[in-house]
Amino acid sequence: MRTHIVWDWNGTLLHDMAAVVGASNAAFAVVGGAPLTLEQYREMYEIPIPRFYQRALGFQPSGAEWERLDATFQQHYSELSGDCGLTEGVPELLAAWAAEGHTQSLLSMYEHRRLVPVVESFGIQRHFLRVDGRTGPSHGQKAASLVRHLAALGPAADPARTVLIGDAADDALAARQVGAHAVLYTGGSHSRANLEPVGVPVVDTLAEAVELARRITG
Repeated sequence: MRTHIVWDWNGTLLHDMAAVVGASNAAFAVVGGAPLTLEQYREMYEIPIPRFYQRALGFQPSGAEWERLDATFQQHYSELSGDCGLTEGVPELLAAWAAEGHTQSLLSMYEHRRLVPVVESFGIQRHFLRVDGRTGPSHGQKAASLVRHLAALGPAADPARTVLIGDAADDALAARQVGAHAVLYTGGSHSRANLEPVGVPVVDTLAEAVELARRITG
């Protein structure tokens, strides 16, 4: 039987943590916040994003400050992410999974209109049944988006045989809500110490994640 993988984008398929941290630090600076190292970012990061900003800044941003933070992050991320590439081995993993007769799709909380051309620029869109990005506010959680994503896929993605591969605790929580499986990758936004308590498998490479997806649903 076929297994379906729902891939996360930022911090998973796209190796973009340098851009994420750089853009976050630019955002913090506009409200007087101190910069974070990658390690500090991974220790503090959580979703929803406003809660992460409160932890990183040491205070609760006002509505106006949140708008400034978000606009600054989006601007700087757009500039910095152009230098980011795919995580090692991604094209081969996507092609091999499809060659085995399985299916896959991409679901990201990155803005849809920005996501699609970036995915196309890497020449990997042909491997996905769907590519869905965020269409609403930037501070939401993934569960509602995953519900819509799976509904659009219909019978192509049975939740019981679907594995979401991502880099954030929120990915696992979203998968749990729809009755799907999850595997979390340590190369993105969270440290291993923050991922392991979530209660799903945690891996250091995407090749391991794919092998686990095969085993989980086998």
